[in-house]
Amino acid sequence: MARRLTSIVALVAALMVTGLVHARIPPITRVDRGEAFVPDPEIASVLALGFEAVVADYYWLQAIQAIGGDTPMTAELGEHIGKLIDLVTTLNPRVDHPYRFAAVWLTESEENVRTANRLLLRGIEQHPDEWRNLFYLGFNYFFYLMENEKAAEALERAGELPGAPPYLKRLVARLRSETASLEVAEALLTQLLHDSEEDETRAGFQAALDEVEVERKARFLDRAREAFEKLNGRDIRSVEELVNAPHPLISVLPNPEPDALPPSLRQGSVWIIDPETNQITSTYYGARYTLHFASYERERAERWSEERKRKQEHERARDGAPNGTDGRNG
Repeated sequence: MARRLTSIVALVAALMVTGLVHARIPPITRVDRGEAFVPDPEIASVLALGFEAVVADYYWLQAIQAIGGDTPMTAELGEHIGKLIDLVTTLNPRVDHPYRFAAVWLTESEENVRTANRLLLRGIEQHPDEWRNLFYLGFNYFFYLMENEKAAEALERAGELPGAPPYLKRLVARLRSETASLEVAEALLTQLLHDSEEDETRAGFQAALDEVEVERKARFLDRAREAFEKLNGRDIRSVEELVNAPHPLISVLPNPEPDALPPSLRQGSVWIIDPETNQITSTYYGARYTLHFASYERERAERWSEERKRKQEHERARDGAPNGTDGRNG
């Protein structure tokens, strides 16, 4: 009975403190703040009156609910979730999972990813012996931002911590030797799939791994194609020639679809030579794999990089312009 009474008192206190935090924040109209208002972390921390962990739990639940249901993930929603996790981790920095939660969901824009990285760095500071925060940081640098040296540094630090998988050292070497290793992508995605608990997140990582699998098969066919050309002095006319030629290079074509795909979802895909790219391609995807996760394609990361470079060039030009001008002639 006493335990139940204590729980009720704690719940009432949580609701009162949360309401007090909202009440004492300077008033802002609903138009100005939108439906999903998140208080400033510093103000909320001051007004929490010693109940920081309780208020943090309240906003953590809001973050979880924000990604529920059929609501599509957007850069704007990612910005909102980033604010919620910033608030949660300011009020209660010792939390653990919210840091990696942010890394998984804040991926719709470059700013989303960099917000996730800032939160991960906070988590690393609070949990210096937790290798997974550094692992997620390295993944973000590699997969979304194409900043391989930073990815290698993060994974190298992760590999030195207790519990880290031994293969990280090999991945660090690959990151520092080439720009887009299929092995690196596959290993990182496999680890993230293993660590993920949410069904939607797991489905995303599995979808990416399926594409890596088909790309690996396509590269196997690429090598057979090169060998065919050396042997016959000409290119193949169709992918089937690798099997049916007088001197076949392989005994059977690999499955052009993911091997784990259930029979009910199979599409009867085949290998073709893409008339536009001249690459061996599976009709299951219709294009060769480039590093991406879910809807995040390499082209997007490259666009972010170009936009960042243009912004930096604009800032340098502006800073170097004479006073009273914007750096243009006339």
